[in-house]
Amino acid sequence: MSRIGRKPVDIPANTKVELKDSSIHVKGPRGELDRAIHPRIKVEVKDNQIKVTRSTDSKQDKSLHGLTRNLIFNMIEGVNKGFSKELEIRGVGFRAQVSGKSLTLQLGFSHPIDFPIPKDIIVEAPKPTQIIVKGINKERVGTTAAKIRDFYKPEPYKGKGIRYKDEYVRHKVGKAVA
Repeated sequence: MSRIGRKPVDIPANTKVELKDSSIHVKGPRGELDRAIHPRIKVEVKDNQIKVTRSTDSKQDKSLHGLTRNLIFNMIEGVNKGFSKELEIRGVGFRAQVSGKSLTLQLGFSHPIDFPIPKDIIVEAPKPTQIIVKGINKERVGTTAAKIRDFYKPEPYKGKGIRYKDEYVRHKVGKAVA
């Protein structure tokens, strides 16, 4: 049995969970989330806890068991606390600025990059070299942060680029002249 899938998910007092056919709807103080549940996985709500079970012990069912439990846990965590990812920008003249519904990045290219911010995501730039991505859906927060990072990944020679906070980038030695 899946060790993760076996653990029940506790439902906080200010959160409502509804099961409809093959989907789950979670509503909390920060918002609402919906997710479809695979037909081979069974979800039940009892005594302010959610229990996830599987029909067989096939490899796919075992994988879906733990995955479904963690997705539901992340939904409940998101509507109560929310998720955030911090990015830092390193490089001379590199900066970020939020204006309206877009993030403007100046990363040493001949033009600024305008990134449209998705509706359900909040992007802040408290400093010109810091970006904070917030939201209730962990998957969307991570994907948005990864898209922003992809504009200029940290390079190993000078360390310039956009990186996650506390990300370690291994530096390489440049070309040695004889």
